[in-house]
Amino acid sequence: MMLHIPGVLTPAQVKAMRAQLEAAAWVDGRASVGSQGAQVKRNRQLPEGSPLALELGQAVSAALMAHPLFFSSVLPLRVLPPFFNRYAASVDGVQGGEHYGPHVDGAIRSQRGAAPVRTDVSCTVFLSEPHEYDGGELSVIDAYGSHDVKLAAGDAIVYPSTSVHEVLPVTRGERVASFLWVQSMVRDDARRAMLFELDTHIQALRARVGDTPELVGLTGHYHNLLRMWAET
Repeated sequence: MMLHIPGVLTPAQVKAMRAQLEAAAWVDGRASVGSQGAQVKRNRQLPEGSPLALELGQAVSAALMAHPLFFSSVLPLRVLPPFFNRYAASVDGVQGGEHYGPHVDGAIRSQRGAAPVRTDVSCTVFLSEPHEYDGGELSVIDAYGSHDVKLAAGDAIVYPSTSVHEVLPVTRGERVASFLWVQSMVRDDARRAMLFELDTHIQALRARVGDTPELVGLTGHYHNLLRMWAET
């Protein structure tokens, strides 16, 4: 399931993060991937575990966990500290169109100071406005084709980590984003999607008619399914 989550970060938060990131020291993005990813990845990242990455990552994680749509759709159990990356049309005056070719995220990720996490859900939080750059779409490929994503600054996209995906070359300007992985309480994407749909309908009905006996029963059904499928 792919889902657009609007307004994870406020405009003020985005502006403050961008100001700090403008003055940051960036490293080759290939430092955080395996041999397959290194062949198709051309971008820059904040150094893993750097003070700035940890500071900004905590803010991104807190904002995601506080967003009801993120929690309902992802059902997070463990969240890895976020990374930050940038893709530019040129680096040091050399035209390159930074990009990240088709790849699949590793099944298990670990970072310093954090327990290994099974990557069930991938998440990108956009920090650049769409008009600031050309290209740079996140393209997620599934049985229905390619889905290109380019969202407003502060918005997020979540999608199954099992998906083949890529970041298309940036041809003008610069794309800045945060990205992270989540181990869900429910590892199966189809089951997560069913629970999210059920929860969404329950919340909509509750807002319309209040807590009726039927809604209490549906809520119980939701929680019993979660008990059946959850891993903690």
